[in-house]
Formats: sequence, structure tokens, C-alpha cells
Amino acid sequence: MAKDGIQLVFGGGRIGMMGVIADSVMASGGEVIGVIPEHLHDIEVGHEGLTELHIVDSMHTRKNKMFELSDAFVVMPGGLGTMDETFEIITWRQLGLHDKPVILVNNNNYWEPFRALVQHIIDNGYARENCVDLFTIVDGIDDVIPAIEKAPKERFDPLAKVF
Repeated sequence: MAKDGIQLVFGGGRIGMMGVIADSVMASGGEVIGVIPEHLHDIEVGHEGLTELHIVDSMHTRKNKMFELSDAFVVMPGGLGTMDETFEIITWRQLGLHDKPVILVNNNNYWEPFRALVQHIIDNGYARENCVDLFTIVDGIDDVIPAIEKAPKERFDPLAKVF
């Protein structure tokens, strides 16, 4: 990211994968912006060594701020918070609130159950077939930039295909 001049916007934590990725981008000379809710910052999981750290009042504000600061969304494997953020950003795209690429990095086939769940939702008539176009699943980190570059630039049309 640093080599390509891509700024990282992330959840602002110093622990786990978030912290490792932020540290790596900064060690390579890149810019890193963190957005963390006050309650997480207060229990000392906030990353203090960033280019910018925004401390916000809630998880809702955090997601909105990260959305505003980002041009694309790259989602690594993660826990329940990652699932929450992934579903929300995909839903926002489905609703036409943004046209930013959403890329899921499929390390160790992590996102295969998600892909199957989305297909299950479609197969049962709760979403249109084109919902699979709301996100792109890539095999690894080296596939992220090409996927962003190939992403369609137009808004998602939820009515483009019928059930």
C-alpha cells in the first residue's frame, strides 16, 4: 500500500491483524488513519502511532467515518465485528448509498461460507441474483489492487435483474 501511495483507513486498534497491518504500512512509509470508538480507546487498544487517529463516540460513528474516508473496502478474515461491518458496507452498496469496491480477501477459503450464505439467500428468493456483484472475493492480498482497478464504476442497480 505504501509503495503504491495508498492510504490505509482502519478501525484504529493496535492489537490483532488491524495493528499488524497498520504497523506494516507505516514501517513502509505509508499513511495510516485510524477511527476508534472512545470506549475501545479508553481500554487501551487504540493505536497511538498513526498518521491520524480519530476518536469517535460510537461504533456507528466509527463505521460512518471510515466510510467517508475510504475509496474502497478491503476486508480481511475476522470476527463478529468484521462480519457486521462487511454486511453493512455491502448493504449500503445494495441500497445505492455508494459505488465503492468491496473486496474480500479469501485467505484459507475464509469467505467461502459467506459466498454460500449469499447464494442461499438468493436461492430462497430473499435477494436478486445480481447481489453477488456487490462484492468481489479474491484469493489473496496480491489480488486486491487489480480487483479494485477492475471494479465497475457505476452504481449498483438493485432492480437490474428480477427474481
